Amino acid sequence: MKTALPISLCLTLALGGSAFAQSAPAAPAEMISNYRLRHGEARVTPDSTLSRIAREQAAAMASKDVLDHGVLGPFSSRVASSKSERAAENIAFGYDSFPKTLDQWIDSPEHRKNLLMHGASKVGVASAKSATTGRTYWAMVIAGGERSRSRSPSAKPPTSRHAEKTCRIQLLGLCL
Repeated sequence: MKTALPISLCLTLALGGSAFAQSAPAAPAEMISNYRLRHGEARVTPDSTLSRIAREQAAAMASKDVLDHGVLGPFSSRVASSKSERAAENIAFGYDSFPKTLDQWIDSPEHRKNLLMHGASKVGVASAKSATTGRTYWAMVIAGGERSRSRSPSAKPPTSRHAEKTCRIQLLGLCL
């Protein structure tokens, strides 16, 4: 009988340990997807290009110890390699964990709008810690749609004569 207690205790600890392993925090893409699903939007999947862009942004902010979308240049230039039709970026600092950072973004109308971008299908999330202050900087890039590869970068979209007369500015194929 005395050996039964240690064996059952070991089994309980072993089984309990596996339960703790299964309850590890969800990956950022999964957490973002769960939030999006609760609000009628589709899942997003991790994307290596967007993850690289987010990692470079977070590292640059941490190295300069500044929260700034433009620390590496304009977002449109940084996200061009993703070949996405639309993209958005959220940045933050202060929390060491992604769940708290996600809550911070959800509580902000502009950040929430980016999280719920209609048609988004991929995401990249990264963090970096400032060596100076120990502050953790976060960057998330979310994107959807893929630009057509059939057209060369220098090719102009077809326009009608009416559009040529009334267009003052043409941006990404839109007549403004």
